[in-house]
Amino acid sequence: MNTRLGELLVRRGLLTAPNLTKAVEEHKTNGTALSAALVKLGCLGEAELAGCLQKEYHLSLVDPSAMNIPPEVLRLIPFTLVQRHHLVPINLSGSSLTVAMSDPSNIAAINEVKFLTGYDVKVTVACVSAVDAAITQFYEQQGRDYEELLTEFGSGEGVEFVSRDEDIDLKELERATEDAPVVRLVNAILTSAIKRRASDVHLEPYEKIFRVRLRVDGVLDEIMRPPIKLRNAITSRVKVMASLDIAERRLPQDGRIKLKLGRGQEMDFRVSVLPTIFGEKIVLRLLDKSNLQLDMTKLGFEEAQLKDFKDSIYKPFGMVLVTGPTGSGKTTTLYSALSELNKLASNISTAEDPVEFNLPGINQVQIHEDIGLNFASALRSFLRQDPDIIMVGEVRDFETAEISIKAALTGHLVLSTLHTNDAPSTINRLLNMGVEPFLVASSVNLILAQRLARVICSNCRAPAEMPPQALLDIGVSPADVGSFTCFQGTGCPQCSGSGYRGRIALYEVMPLSEELREQVLNGASASEIKRLAISLGMRTLRQSAISKVKEGLTTIAEVVRVTMPD
Repeated sequence: MNTRLGELLVRRGLLTAPNLTKAVEEHKTNGTALSAALVKLGCLGEAELAGCLQKEYHLSLVDPSAMNIPPEVLRLIPFTLVQRHHLVPINLSGSSLTVAMSDPSNIAAINEVKFLTGYDVKVTVACVSAVDAAITQFYEQQGRDYEELLTEFGSGEGVEFVSRDEDIDLKELERATEDAPVVRLVNAILTSAIKRRASDVHLEPYEKIFRVRLRVDGVLDEIMRPPIKLRNAITSRVKVMASLDIAERRLPQDGRIKLKLGRGQEMDFRVSVLPTIFGEKIVLRLLDKSNLQLDMTKLGFEEAQLKDFKDSIYKPFGMVLVTGPTGSGKTTTLYSALSELNKLASNISTAEDPVEFNLPGINQVQIHEDIGLNFASALRSFLRQDPDIIMVGEVRDFETAEISIKAALTGHLVLSTLHTNDAPSTINRLLNMGVEPFLVASSVNLILAQRLARVICSNCRAPAEMPPQALLDIGVSPADVGSFTCFQGTGCPQCSGSGYRGRIALYEVMPLSEELREQVLNGASASEIKRLAISLGMRTLRQSAISKVKEGLTTIAEVVRVTMPD
C-alpha cells in the first residue's frame, strides 16, 4: 500500500492520525484507493487534497471527465489498473503518456503504467470526483477490462483457459503460446525485469489469481496480475522459449532463455519450472554478464578483509570456502577470485550447477546429476587433468568434501561454497559431514561468510534522525554512538520509491590461524571458535554491516534484515 500520501497530509496538518487509520482500513477492506477513501470518509475535502498535491509536486490540475480522450489512449491502460490506482490516461504524445491521478505520490502505480505501456509517464493531478466521473464515462460504460485489452494487443483472438489439466488440448495450447497478446505480454515482463535490474522473475499461479513478481535488490515486489485465463498460455510460452516440454506439467523442469537486446548485448535467463497444486510456478534468474562485478576491490571488502582473502587465494594449495544462503553473492565472490587467478600459467577447472557465466580461459563443467555427472565425479576427472586451481560449485556431501580436501592437501588450490549461517559454523558443518578434524585443520586456509545489503539510493539520500537506543540495539558500542550520522532514501523514480538502489556485500572473513587450527583439533564448538576468531581480529557480519551504516551506504533496517546479532 502507498503510505506516502498519508504521511504527507499528516505532516502538513491536513489529516489526523486517527483519520488516516480509518482511511487505511477502508482502503484495505474495499480495495478503494487511499485518496478516494479519504474523501469518501470526509477526512478532508477533495479540492483541499488536490490543491495540496498540486503544490507539493508542482503539477497541473486537470478534469479528465471534461476531456475528449481518444479511444486508443484509453486502451493503453486496462480497467482493473485504472480502478485500483484511481487514474485515467488523458493524452499520448510521442513516447510520453499523460495520466490524471488523484494520488500522484503513488510511485508504484506510475511504475506499473510504465511497465504495461512502455511509455514515459507524465503525471497530472485531478480531484477524486473528476477521476470517478472519467472512469464511469470512459471505462465502465464501454465495459473495458484487463482481459479484453490483452486480447486486443495483437490479433484480437481470445485465449481460452481450462482449469483441469486433463482437459487441456495440447494443440490449442501450442497455438495459444504464439498468440500476439501472450507473446507481447511475456516479452514485456522479461524486458521490464531487465530495465528494473531485477535478479529474479516469479510467475505464480494461485486458485483465483496469477501474479508476477520481480526481485529487485533482494526484495520481491508484485508488478502485475495477468488474467487467470492466460495462466497456461503464459507458462507454456516461457517453456517454449526455454526449449522445455509444454506437455509435461507434472515434473520440475529447468532450461535457459537467451534474449538479444540490441547493440550486441545479450541477457540469459535461467528458467526453473515447478508444478504446484494450481499450475506451474516459474522462476527466471537473470544472468547479466555486463553487470558481473569481477573487481574484488568493489565488492564491499574492508581493507584488512580483502588482504586476508587475497593472501589465501594466492597460496599454492589449500581450501577457501565461501558460505551464505542462496542469493547472497557467493558466485560473484568466487568468480572474482577466479578472475584474479586466471593467468596463462594456471590450469583452472570448475564444476558448477548451473554454470551461470562463461569465463574465458577457465574450463567450466556443467553438472548433470541425472547421468551421473555430479560434483564428486567431476572432481575425480579434474585430478586427472593436471589442474592448478579447482572450483567446486558446492560441497553438499561427504564424498565431495573428502575429494576436495584430498585435492587441497596434494598441491591444489580448491575454492568452494557451503550453506552455513556464518564462518565459524562452517567447521562444524564439515565435521558433521564426516570429515575428520585433522583433515579440516590441515586443509582449510580461510572461510568467508557473506550477505548482501541494499544500498541507499544516491539520488534521494538524506540524513535520518536515529535514536541512540536504536544504534545500541544493533550492536554499536556506546562510545561510537555519537560519531554516527545515519542516512535513508526518501524514495524517488530512480529507485521506484524504495529508497534503495543496488546492493553491497557484507563479509565475515576468518583465516585459519594456528590458534584456530588447534581449536578445531580439540573439538571446539562453533561459539568457542567464533569467540577466538573475534579476539584475533575477525569482523563479524553484523560488525561489517554496522560499518556500512557508518559510511552512509545502508540503513539500520537493512542491518537487522540481513544479519544476526553477535
